[in-house]
Amino acid sequence: MVKMEDAVIARFEHSGHKFEILVDPNLALDLKHGKSVELSDLLAMDAIYKDANKGEEASEEIVKKVFGTTELKEVVSRIIKNGEVQLTTEQRRQMLEQKRKEIIAFISNNALNPQTKAPHPPLRIENAMNEARIQVDVFQSVQEQIPEILKEIKKIIPISLEKLKVAVKVPAEFAGKAMPVIHKYHASKQEWQSNGSLVAIFELPVGLKNELFNELNHLTHGNVEAKILEN
Repeated sequence: MVKMEDAVIARFEHSGHKFEILVDPNLALDLKHGKSVELSDLLAMDAIYKDANKGEEASEEIVKKVFGTTELKEVVSRIIKNGEVQLTTEQRRQMLEQKRKEIIAFISNNALNPQTKAPHPPLRIENAMNEARIQVDVFQSVQEQIPEILKEIKKIIPISLEKLKVAVKVPAEFAGKAMPVIHKYHASKQEWQSNGSLVAIFELPVGLKNELFNELNHLTHGNVEAKILEN
């Protein structure tokens, strides 16, 4: 359980009602990005507030009316995914710095100079991002930000991502749960099979292949089929 002094407020407003929870900022962002986190690690207090600063809890009646349930895990998940996570100035600075480093590392590991077929070193990527005045979003995942960032730094340096074509097959019993991941990685094609399973085709930067496979393996308990296709 996160300490109170390290927790931040996650807030969601709906139909004139405000709901707040005290959370670990890093785990809250992980959950917002679709990762699985333990409720006991995420929350500072097992409570849904209408005003966390005053310690005023939301009534069960209002929680039930808005969320359709009072089950803590479900309500917490929806507050974080649909609401805002409030960060202190220092927390935001640290997380932006970390996110920026992750983006630079990803581009350096997955992109090439198409003229020389050689990778760009991290410092060159960083300098190009600075020159292009790239604004990193702490709440968006690396892969969500890469297309727009590459579009901008292409104006500064010649650069292109090395891509793989990947096919995955998700069993019928996990297909619904897998849809957020399918959309997250921007499947170029989806086909529902007669047995209810889902086949999806992706064109991914090399560095995202393992991330996609890991997320789908986690969701399906290892029951996903994956294959690298020829471009």
